[in-house]
Amino acid sequence: MSAKPDNIVAIATPQGRGGIGIVRISGPDLSWLTQSILGKLPSPRQASFSSFLDAQGQVIDQGVALFFPAPHSYTGENVLELQGHGGIAMPQLVLQRCLELGARLAQPGEFTQRAFLNNKLDLAQAESVADLIDASTSQAARCAMRSLQGEFSQAVHHLVGALIRLRMLVEAMLDFPEEEVDILDVEKRSESLDAIAHGLEQVLARAQQGSLLREGAYVVLVGQPNVGKSSLLNWLSGEEVALVSDVPGTTRDVIRQAIQLNGIPLHIVDTAGLREAQDKVEQMGIERTHHAVKKADAILLLADASGDASAQSDQQILAGLPPNIPRLKIFNKIDLTGQPAQVEEAGGECNIFLSAKTGSGVNLLCDKLLELIGWHEESGVFMARERHIRALLDARAHLQRAAGVTAQAEFMAEELRLAQEALNAITGEFTADDLLGEIFGGFCIGK
Repeated sequence: MSAKPDNIVAIATPQGRGGIGIVRISGPDLSWLTQSILGKLPSPRQASFSSFLDAQGQVIDQGVALFFPAPHSYTGENVLELQGHGGIAMPQLVLQRCLELGARLAQPGEFTQRAFLNNKLDLAQAESVADLIDASTSQAARCAMRSLQGEFSQAVHHLVGALIRLRMLVEAMLDFPEEEVDILDVEKRSESLDAIAHGLEQVLARAQQGSLLREGAYVVLVGQPNVGKSSLLNWLSGEEVALVSDVPGTTRDVIRQAIQLNGIPLHIVDTAGLREAQDKVEQMGIERTHHAVKKADAILLLADASGDASAQSDQQILAGLPPNIPRLKIFNKIDLTGQPAQVEEAGGECNIFLSAKTGSGVNLLCDKLLELIGWHEESGVFMARERHIRALLDARAHLQRAAGVTAQAEFMAEELRLAQEALNAITGEFTADDLLGEIFGGFCIGK
């Protein structure tokens, strides 16, 4: 793909009432447009108070004009920013004037796309712009900024550089088949490959943490009716988002609530109690519960701490849960039994005793829940998307196959080439045009 040679324009601030409205223009030649709308050419990279003029020379608005000549701009092209009054009408009037002067309305993400195509950002950095805007927690914002500054890209480039050096070694041996490959050569290949694989695992771990910060995790509360699922949801969210009643079957539909635990976004899903229901509406709610469970990243199975006759039903619920989804078993209502809040771990199972009514032991649940979904404090985490994780996993698979054929240079060289292609797709050094359209299509119009 190459940047289109036309001028694009968009409002770069949110619609609605506000103090400032910014209209951004980018293109190969903005001299005539700038002269027409400002009546002058502003000095590069200097804020100047200006009047924004219509076709008759009348003032549309007044504000600050900033001009960034190519290539020293966000997009790598000439960029003009008109910072006027906010609101709905004023930015639209300035935008319409720019369109009259030949600019085209920018497509979503087109400014950042041009920055990528003009080598101002690589693809991972470009995606981090949208992630920074969408960040819902301070940790996510810091991780997105690290990616924007190039930390993720540098880590990937380091792996690619090591792969290239190893490929040179392997393919050089292919170019000179008359030379004997001794044991030391094969050992050197293996040592280099092991070092690359170790580095990839470190990058993958940091990327998976960043992906968790970006996407969050879906946690589903399941259990029999009236065991306190809605009470726990309310306590975790800090507000009354679900009705709480002593009447079994009060929750008849799936209730979703977004929360944060230590800066990690979680989507908590409260579900209808699982039991043999005669009520058709309750049956529909139970069916939705089963659908929600299949999509969960973690399951919290709530039970009554008093145990007694409900234990058999709890075992039936456990048996019906997908075996591949991690879960915690929570014994609620210890305020009625007098038991202390505690965590019991044995035989690979984790049981947490708490009270969703008083909050006793909920902090223990929060710690174990973060551990269950795979979060751990790690320095240098950078924001990553699902496609980044897939690319890293693909690269790991190719490296693992390469490790099995170190004595067969032809096969090893091919696996190393495929691993490098997978890594290059992260930064955009090797990617398809349709993928670029999908990525930048999710951006804001003014970005």
